[in-house]
Amino acid sequence: MSTFAETIAAAARRLRAAGIETPERDARRLTAFAAGLAPERVTLHLRDPFPAGTALEAALSARERRQPVAQIIGGRMFCGRMFRVTPDVLDPRPETEELVAAALEEPFENALDLGSGTGCIILTLLAEQPSSHGVGAELSEAALRVARGNARRLGIDVCFILSDWFSAVEGRFDLIVSNPPYISAAEMETLQPETRLWEPRMALTDEGDGLGAYRTLATGALAHLVPNGRLLVEIGPEQGAAVSGLFQHAGLENIRIRPDLDGRDRVVCARAPAD
Repeated sequence: MSTFAETIAAAARRLRAAGIETPERDARRLTAFAAGLAPERVTLHLRDPFPAGTALEAALSARERRQPVAQIIGGRMFCGRMFRVTPDVLDPRPETEELVAAALEEPFENALDLGSGTGCIILTLLAEQPSSHGVGAELSEAALRVARGNARRLGIDVCFILSDWFSAVEGRFDLIVSNPPYISAAEMETLQPETRLWEPRMALTDEGDGLGAYRTLATGALAHLVPNGRLLVEIGPEQGAAVSGLFQHAGLENIRIRPDLDGRDRVVCARAPAD
């Protein structure tokens, strides 16, 4: 029987041959998953016999088909918490943590997350400010089931609703956040297979120029923000000027663009007028 170290090395060679960009990292994560271990625990078992060949074979076969690792193992860490991930929801990205960080720079009493997906944004915000209240709006019933399950597992009280952006949203909020579909239809074919083939298309593109969701958000924001309330959205790296212009035209104020850790435009922040 092969050891953990030998198994990881063989899995990495197999994934590399399949064109996977991060074969060593993925091999380690999938080997840990197959053995029922946390990835950081694998180091303690490198010389031990590896007991889970059948489970690893299934995981490696899925990865060779370019299924994302998060879907294979069923979860992704986001802001220090594990969120269940399925093909019905967008895989949480590290870049989205910048949106959460920006939102947490000021306290809030009630927050609205539009296009919740896994619920990772609104659930993280409420976990970090447990005295606050939140609503997550999502058009996909399958995604809502995933988000509600994540809320139960994390023990966070939140209201998830089925809504096409603002259509079923009631009331006003001092914080609105969203990571909307911002990839243009023309760009979809350039995406990696892990994204293009396995993640929900409606969470990726508006089937237009990539700005459709921002137009909707700009149009409806003031009716759902309290005076001086904040609107924060994640954007593609080339969309800062266009989204800022849409927000300014809609009457939002104090508009600024916040970069991610790589220096790329990532979040547009705006406010409702104070009176």
